[in-house]
Amino acid sequence: MSAPTPPAAPVTQGPPLAGLRVLDLATLFAGPLAATMLGDFGAEVIKVEHPRKPDPSRGHGPAKDGIGLWWKLLGRNKRTLTLDLSSPGGRDVLLRLAADTDVIVENFRPGTLERWGLGWEDLRAVNPRLVLARVTGFGQTGPYAHRPGFGTLAEAMSGFAAVTGEPDGPPTLPPFGLADSIAALTTAYAVMTALAGRDRTGEGQVVDMAIIEPILTVLGPQPLWYDQLGHVQPRTGNRSRNNAPRNTYRTADGHWVAVSTSAQSVAERVMRLVGRPELIEEPWFSAGSTRAEHADELDEAVGHWISRRTRQEAVDAFEKAEAAIAPIHDVRDVMEDPQYRALGTITEVDDPELGPLRMQNVLFRLSGTPGAIRWAGRPHGADTEEILAGLGLSAAAVAALRDEGAL
Repeated sequence: MSAPTPPAAPVTQGPPLAGLRVLDLATLFAGPLAATMLGDFGAEVIKVEHPRKPDPSRGHGPAKDGIGLWWKLLGRNKRTLTLDLSSPGGRDVLLRLAADTDVIVENFRPGTLERWGLGWEDLRAVNPRLVLARVTGFGQTGPYAHRPGFGTLAEAMSGFAAVTGEPDGPPTLPPFGLADSIAALTTAYAVMTALAGRDRTGEGQVVDMAIIEPILTVLGPQPLWYDQLGHVQPRTGNRSRNNAPRNTYRTADGHWVAVSTSAQSVAERVMRLVGRPELIEEPWFSAGSTRAEHADELDEAVGHWISRRTRQEAVDAFEKAEAAIAPIHDVRDVMEDPQYRALGTITEVDDPELGPLRMQNVLFRLSGTPGAIRWAGRPHGADTEEILAGLGLSAAAVAALRDEGAL
């Protein structure tokens, strides 16, 4: 069953990025996800893959009937073209496409496009208005620029792993592409910023996106704390050094819930709810940082109260008390959660290969120019002939490119 779609305001015009052409030359995962986000809001995205080495995301994770499911999400709203950019014919086709393209997203190691005769100067020569987004692990310059770079390395280098995990446990990496996803969001933002600049200057530019940087920003003021106070944030598990109680707690029916008390008023409501109002009168209770120094006592009070109630009873009681709680979902819960259903967060897409698919919807809702998922990830090279015909290439020219190995 498709998730219910929330009521929408009248659409005043087409999708906001209609008319924008994006070439996605990138793989795994930040660059391609950034291109997906642009495609979700109307950009024409052409996914360029090597003829004999498709985007590895097609083979990542579980598959159904031999078809990778991750690709169905990452490749949505993209037409697919095969092109060997290292071949003369592939280079020529790419330059012809670039001449009428707004954005190119790539994640080759620095110097690779230049070696193929497709560097910034070559691209700008055919299209001065082009925005070239270069997404790499370490950026285009510096001592690490030519190293292989993956999100895992960014999660390690940024300090994320160092502060994640239990105090007496090892640094912990996320079990998904966190740094890549943050970099993808940032790349989409950077591209739109560069396009806004182009509207003023008439000229494109290069976006230099290092995956190690956006996650560092998301981690907050750690560099500032260290610079001014010499403070190094330790691992605290599910607790926070800034407020308490803040933790995960097990319910009587074996589920888990998360409680947050970032606001003082919420912290007071929680203690009244769990039958410990006297703690509110303690001098240390008046600030989040000093409450955190008494986390053991606060966790014991909240944890004991929650452990005697089912998950639903705990959630209902917190909601009635206007205190902050959430059930800890796995994906099965996410698919059935009434709030996600009301928002239409999970939507159904009809796919010619696999039939109806449920996946995450577009990232946000626009009242007048909403985005949409027009199709899920398409087969490798499915649109090659159509795209090349749109460039004016004859059937004989396409056949010659195939003979060369460029397609």
